[in-house]
Amino acid sequence: MPDSALYIGFGASANSVDFNDQDIQATGISDTYDTTSGALLASGSAGGPAVDLSMDSQSSLSPALQLGYFQHFDNSQWLWGAKFSYTYLSTSSTTKNFLIPQYGAFGTTAFTGNAVVHSFETEIKHQISLVPYIGHSFANGFVYAGAGPTLSQINTEIDGLIGFADINGTRTDISVQPTNFSSSQWSHGGIGTLGGTYFLDSSWFLDFSYNYAVTENRTARYSEPFTNPTPTKTYTGTLIGSTSGSVTTQSVALSINKAF
Repeated sequence: MPDSALYIGFGASANSVDFNDQDIQATGISDTYDTTSGALLASGSAGGPAVDLSMDSQSSLSPALQLGYFQHFDNSQWLWGAKFSYTYLSTSSTTKNFLIPQYGAFGTTAFTGNAVVHSFETEIKHQISLVPYIGHSFANGFVYAGAGPTLSQINTEIDGLIGFADINGTRTDISVQPTNFSSSQWSHGGIGTLGGTYFLDSSWFLDFSYNYAVTENRTARYSEPFTNPTPTKTYTGTLIGSTSGSVTTQSVALSINKAF
């Protein structure tokens, strides 16, 4: 193997993805008008604590690219290096058909209710990492360990949210039409890596690694107006809320690399 080299490689990773501490919170703010006259009859709002969602872990296979450099310390088998990696994870988990409890008041009347959600999906799409490492070389390769920052694209999607209120014993559909929300954010995190290489000749080598990455716990906020006309009353208002959580990815990666 060379004393130092710039290298580029491509390969694949087998991933196990955990969607940690995912929760969702929703609040509804509404005004009620007389449909005929347009007069304001009452105003109300309802909200509740965030609901913790139990989301299944997912497994996937992903393509990966990397660009790196290593160099031996003078007169030593020890070396230092760094690699920049990109993985197209595109892995998601979905929870279907659940309730978000609501507590509030409509004018002077207290009530309870629920926001009904058809489905909630979280996806980790892209992950980029920069890992400095320290290694020790042998005749045909080296082993290494390192850690560094990550940047991951996290997408969330809420489908079919409807707000209901139980007012004086009557169940009322406040927002009527199912409302959809989506968010896409880039989230910082960290990664730890253990790996080893095997040189097929002076230019080509295999790189095998185990990687453990965690994103920060990030919050996405949403807001959407609604109008619900009935023959006697018209409800207007806004559904607002938030989702939060982090994502943990464990992967085993294998790549073929060209050293220059």
